[in-house]
Amino acid sequence: MDVHRYDPSRLETIEAWGRNKAAAGYVFRPSTVDGVRDVISFAQHHNHRVVLRGAGRSYGDASLGSEQLILDITRLNRVLNWDPDTGVVECEAGVTIEQLWKYCIGDGWWPPVVSGTMAPTLAGALGMNIHGKNNFKVGTIGEHVTEVDVIIADGQCLTCSPTVHAEMFHAVIGGFGSLGVITRVVLQMKRVYSGKLLVDPIYAKNIEHMFTIFEQRIPDADYLVGWIDAFASGDSLGRGQVHQANYVTSTNPTQSLRVQAQDLPDNIFGIIPKSILWRFMKPFVNDTGMKIINWAKATASRLKDGVVHEESHAGFAFLLDYVPNWKLAYGDEGLIQYQAFVPAGSAKPCFKTILERCQNAGLVPYLAVFKQHRMDPFLMTHAVDGFSLALDFRLTAANRKRVWALAAELDALLLSSGGKFYFAKDATLSADRISDYLGEARVQQFLALKRVVDPSGIFRTDLFERIFGDAWRGLGGA
Repeated sequence: MDVHRYDPSRLETIEAWGRNKAAAGYVFRPSTVDGVRDVISFAQHHNHRVVLRGAGRSYGDASLGSEQLILDITRLNRVLNWDPDTGVVECEAGVTIEQLWKYCIGDGWWPPVVSGTMAPTLAGALGMNIHGKNNFKVGTIGEHVTEVDVIIADGQCLTCSPTVHAEMFHAVIGGFGSLGVITRVVLQMKRVYSGKLLVDPIYAKNIEHMFTIFEQRIPDADYLVGWIDAFASGDSLGRGQVHQANYVTSTNPTQSLRVQAQDLPDNIFGIIPKSILWRFMKPFVNDTGMKIINWAKATASRLKDGVVHEESHAGFAFLLDYVPNWKLAYGDEGLIQYQAFVPAGSAKPCFKTILERCQNAGLVPYLAVFKQHRMDPFLMTHAVDGFSLALDFRLTAANRKRVWALAAELDALLLSSGGKFYFAKDATLSADRISDYLGEARVQQFLALKRVVDPSGIFRTDLFERIFGDAWRGLGGA
């Protein structure tokens, strides 16, 4: 691939997935590791930043860089080796979660950790160290990786594992693309004996009840996730529904493990194409419409309480993929997601206060998701021994400043509660909060490692600049 000149045809406007920010950059899509090295070399010689981008599913500016080189790794998407006896898979890092599960499920294996969408690449999933609805039990995806190849700024390939280049391994996973390019991943998959999960829906009458349900259900659950009606107030504050899911071992495993048994349907009621469903949703994506929808879902949750049923792995895991392009229903200004991670001891009062402050500010989240978490060994971790609350806020030209002001208010509350943030979702965090979040020692350790593997600082996204730019330049970085 010839990268030794600027080609105007490479200039593209790249959006944050939440459509809350965009930037034009020169996009390169190499299909080989040597092509990755060419882009890095070109950036070094022309004093440009390299912005790493996979599927572009981060809500904010994690894969944006104005007038920089955008290194899109989605063409590095080959499965290199698969052992159906052990479940160990070796992939190029542009392989998506969708490719991975479809490749392996027929042999009785499923990804150990998945996000709410199957679109992310493995490089992106590791760069953000994604978690799933089973985080309380199996941790983040990085805990199931045995080896990664990382191309650093001088073009050298480091093969990293928990024991070889261990510091780099534990920093590049969760390092949001700031240390080098992940090009190869070795991952231990999860053995499953059926393509089905047994799902038990439980109605939660308020936030206290939701915490109680999690406490009672965690010991026996393989997956556990809560939905909250953020419009409910008073004694019903935090009402919603919890879904517990457990692996099944006896439901026609040969047939249920077929890809066709997992795929999400293309139509609603067999008639309406899901590809256009967001257009029908759009008139309801406002405060009045979403209040009604949340009320209706809460009412239905009471009726479905305890009605156990089977769902496919894909059907349970990938709720964000049920309606393609659903984000378009939020309008031209897009959305942000604010996800608060809080230790168990302070999570309940913190989450109650968050919900109340959103209502008092007149900025009620249209979607709220509740999960339980555990700690992990990675340097830039968002993990807590506690809980998270993810909130989707619609942005408009009239409310954008108020949303950012509310986020800053919630940041202060979160930090006073010992909480953490998640770079895959963040769009609002300011640089003055970062040491309170990660701790100054951890920030300095990360930046010191960056000076070793990326001394000229070519791997810098808009997210890095927003959060760490001043600290990096304070250490003599470019």
